[in-house]
Amino acid sequence: MAGTTPTNIKHFLQFSDFTRAEFEYLIERATVIKRKFKNYEIYHPLVDRTLVMVFEKNSTRTRLSFEAGMHQLGGAAIYLNTRDSQLGRGEPVEDAGQVMSRMCDIIMVRTFGQDIIERFAAHSRVPVINGLTNEHHPCQVLADIFTYYEHRGSIVGKTVAWIGDANNMLYSWLQAAEVFGFHLNVSTPKGYDLDPALVTTKNYTLFENPSDACAGAHLVNTDVWTSMGYEKENAERLKAFDGFIVDEAKMARASSDALFMHCLPAHRGEEVSAGVIDGPQSVVWDEAENRLHVQKALIEYLLLGRIEDK
Repeated sequence: MAGTTPTNIKHFLQFSDFTRAEFEYLIERATVIKRKFKNYEIYHPLVDRTLVMVFEKNSTRTRLSFEAGMHQLGGAAIYLNTRDSQLGRGEPVEDAGQVMSRMCDIIMVRTFGQDIIERFAAHSRVPVINGLTNEHHPCQVLADIFTYYEHRGSIVGKTVAWIGDANNMLYSWLQAAEVFGFHLNVSTPKGYDLDPALVTTKNYTLFENPSDACAGAHLVNTDVWTSMGYEKENAERLKAFDGFIVDEAKMARASSDALFMHCLPAHRGEEVSAGVIDGPQSVVWDEAENRLHVQKALIEYLLLGRIEDK
């Protein structure tokens, strides 16, 4: 029937959309795909497939990793922002999902409210990937967990510290804690606390003191204090976040083999000291690169299912 959409499409709109078994498969595939990339092996399973990337929020890493990744898989990537599409002129999200999905094979959307991407996906004939919303950033957390596996092995049963406000990264980390079975130590400034409606796990502990949240952690994670769209609050946030910088003293309280991560871009001297982000425990550059590899594995899985190629 005209206008109907298939009901068996797999989307990746938030971290909890996949099981641990699916994520473990993606980690294995990302390892294989990364090795091929490093060895300059041509791997083109997606010849004649097209990814459409819809950006309502600007990006560096998201656009580059998805666009380069799709080309490296043998497919094509098309970039659209609100200036280049009818979405910027008020076209209903539902209509955009219907039209775009009839002309491509997979769609990545980077937008504002989670409801926007949920509505888009509900009317899409092809898989939809969340490139970032106000509530969730699942691709980044997938890259972070893959990076931890590369450096330290399984994250199951470990302790992850989150220092900063309750933003989309934290909510995706909370979902990941439930899926993978690790614990999250959370320290947020007063007034920037968790929204209980977005918390779906009990695998976390709240700390008033950010230094205490780092104690014994195997991974310490933070983000900019003023995220995109909140620039007008910058001065107020700088005051509220005083003392929340991840510095050498806080890292010293973490496990001796703890890693430091940051989804970037970073402001040295605000949320993290130069000594930490540029220090020996930091894996932020591996973390940034790994967006490319895990997203290639994700696209491959959504379009082709499980692959046994080694």
